[in-house]
Amino acid sequence: MKYLTVRGKKEKIPVFPHHKEWVYRCYRFFEVKSLISFLTVDGIMFVPQRLLLNRKYRTVTPRLLLIDPTSRCNLKCIGCWSADYKTNSDLSYEKLDELFTDARRLGVRQIIMSGGEPLLRKDDILRLCEKHNNITYGLFTNGTLIDEDFVKEMTRLQNLNVFVSIEGFREHTDFRRGAGTYDRVIASMDLLEKHNIGFGFSICYHSKNYEVVTSDEFLDFLREKGAWFGWMFNYIPVGKDADISLCCSAEQRAYVKRKIEEYNKKHNYLIIDFPNSGHKSIGCVAASNDFAHINSNGDLEPCAFCHYSDSNVNEMTLLEAIRSPFFRNFRKHKPFSMNLLRPCPMMDVPDAFLEVTKTEGVKSTHLRYPETPEELVEKTRPLAEKWKPVAEKLLEETPEDEKKRFGILTKLMYWGNGQVKKW
Repeated sequence: MKYLTVRGKKEKIPVFPHHKEWVYRCYRFFEVKSLISFLTVDGIMFVPQRLLLNRKYRTVTPRLLLIDPTSRCNLKCIGCWSADYKTNSDLSYEKLDELFTDARRLGVRQIIMSGGEPLLRKDDILRLCEKHNNITYGLFTNGTLIDEDFVKEMTRLQNLNVFVSIEGFREHTDFRRGAGTYDRVIASMDLLEKHNIGFGFSICYHSKNYEVVTSDEFLDFLREKGAWFGWMFNYIPVGKDADISLCCSAEQRAYVKRKIEEYNKKHNYLIIDFPNSGHKSIGCVAASNDFAHINSNGDLEPCAFCHYSDSNVNEMTLLEAIRSPFFRNFRKHKPFSMNLLRPCPMMDVPDAFLEVTKTEGVKSTHLRYPETPEELVEKTRPLAEKWKPVAEKLLEETPEDEKKRFGILTKLMYWGNGQVKKW
């Protein structure tokens, strides 16, 4: 029997593809105890299935696919790359339908939609969730377009989860997202709770809000609102309009890591902190190890933050795109550091990032203002250099049994990759 502790009470979890069962698997994935538990997070039968699929298709297929139905957004958040994207970039319903079909054939178990604001394509999303009802879905949304009709459809479908973006109480949320946004987000959370729909929160933490969003007061507030779990994303300065002043210092990032781990342990809760939870997923999951991203222009990218690609699903099949030289080279260079507290090549190991983006055919996929890898690294290298000694200190503080377990899992996961000593 599967149970999750919600507000101090155990709740029975329905079978896959119910959205609450997806939350249960997230707990298992980010609380890995052994290689077996890591591999069997989607069930014991998923292991031979995935091995057979990888052998059949001669590649590594992702278990989770992130897709942007649109780059359009109804907000203009400070420092967000969507703000300088084209406003007319959408994947057609027909292309999304094709991608969902191909994804399930390749063994993808979860599809998450982002953007832009995906609920600008609300009707298409609901049609797709109903048609492809053997997959669990997630939706990163700013929370301003959730209404009664949409929530009723979620209740009927039962395979769609929403992750509502919020950046603190009213002052901090409205600072980046615009006046009145906080009240609209809270109203959406209340609506979801009214219909007994488990949802997650999504927080971008930065130098101006990192203390507020990791406080017990704020996290308790979100749990009381009905949030089953949460995502935390360190602000990454991607794009022309990136605000460098929002980047967390090494000390601020370490503060977030400690506070979130303490809160999770204290309340038996799950908040996934990117990239600080990298050691729990055995390093970077991008480029089809467990995860891949398709933007609204059809470019297949390693992850949502890595705006570089050599393949586009409008010009080839999803399988052909996953087999791309860039993805193969990206995986070949993992782990980017043997200290899994430095998992992200963009933010933590910039030399590795420059190396993998040298793959022939790789170009910037930033939709309006292309950014070279060198331009991005110019912003992230100072952050990486200051984070490295802090990450080493945090590794030393890690309990010996946990350190040993993650070390063994890293060697097993990346057996044969010869790049681990370069960085």
